[in-house]
Amino acid sequence: MKLFAQKDAEAFVKSGSAEFRYNREIRLTPGAKDVLTEAGVKLVFDSEASNAIATAAPAATGSDEALWNSAEARSLKEQICDIGHRIWLREYCDGNGGNISCRLGPDRFICTPTGVSKGFMKPEMLSMVDINGVQLAGSWKRTSEFMSHAAIYKSTPEAFSVCHAHPCYAGAFAIKGMTPPPRLIPELEVFVGTVAYAPYKTPGSAEMAEEIFQRAPKHQSILMGNHGVITWGKSVEDAYFKMEITDSYCRTIIHAQSIPGGTSISGEGLGTLLTMKKGLGLPDDRYELKPAELCEVDPWTQMCGEHDRSAVTPWNPMTRGTTSDSMSQADLEALVQKLTDEILANLPKS
Repeated sequence: MKLFAQKDAEAFVKSGSAEFRYNREIRLTPGAKDVLTEAGVKLVFDSEASNAIATAAPAATGSDEALWNSAEARSLKEQICDIGHRIWLREYCDGNGGNISCRLGPDRFICTPTGVSKGFMKPEMLSMVDINGVQLAGSWKRTSEFMSHAAIYKSTPEAFSVCHAHPCYAGAFAIKGMTPPPRLIPELEVFVGTVAYAPYKTPGSAEMAEEIFQRAPKHQSILMGNHGVITWGKSVEDAYFKMEITDSYCRTIIHAQSIPGGTSISGEGLGTLLTMKKGLGLPDDRYELKPAELCEVDPWTQMCGEHDRSAVTPWNPMTRGTTSDSMSQADLEALVQKLTDEILANLPKS
């Protein structure tokens, strides 16, 4: 009988595996069970399991070691740490939130660790995993959300890097179940395209990965319901750029909602931008649409999900329950007069 002790469990946890299978020939010590349980590893008794299954992830081969220590890997690790610091400086990630990854080989990826602020990562904290999330190199446990990244790599071969964060303005749309309306700023149309929305699923789960898998081929920026944003690009910096452009766009729209009126880019104008974008080799789900189809809906009145435009209008006690268009100047003056009369009526009598 093989005894699986606490140190064995700690090594297994570092592999990033989500499930530990064992049989009658393997006895777990109480300390080992505690380590696995606290790390969220599922314990499965399988009478058919081999003794070899109850081990840590396979050790990196000689070629893996060479790849992990290569000049290319060192450069990518530095880039990921730099981007991590940038998303932290812009307040795109709180606590230890957010994660970044990139391709290193046909089935090898570098990813950030779990439980670490992205603003203060060091290259030695990163790890190398395969497409199934099995950790092959690095002593820090890989991010728990790598499988959402893997969904993009599996569905979109041209994706080189993935960035996930919790930016406030794009996150505001995500918790409203809304996508930002199109045709308002050229940069989003050319460098990002339409922003998709994926309904909430448990972060890091297979269900969340499936939602991302379906959308990634046609969308480089995806709002994750009640969670954050995930973007992909053709370089580590490019993936981050999609994040920055998405959040800046959402921020501008939220501010613009407080100003009456609004213009948008015409269908012909958007068609020109899409021609430019196609020349850059970037994906978009609108290339086959005609100008009239590109502007069927006014972005300022477009219904997004189950919410209307007023859902993102800044709260104003003077207009609560109405829209700025429905309250006339006379109505506003009457409301102000009513409030004034109430204040005067409650002043102490001299």
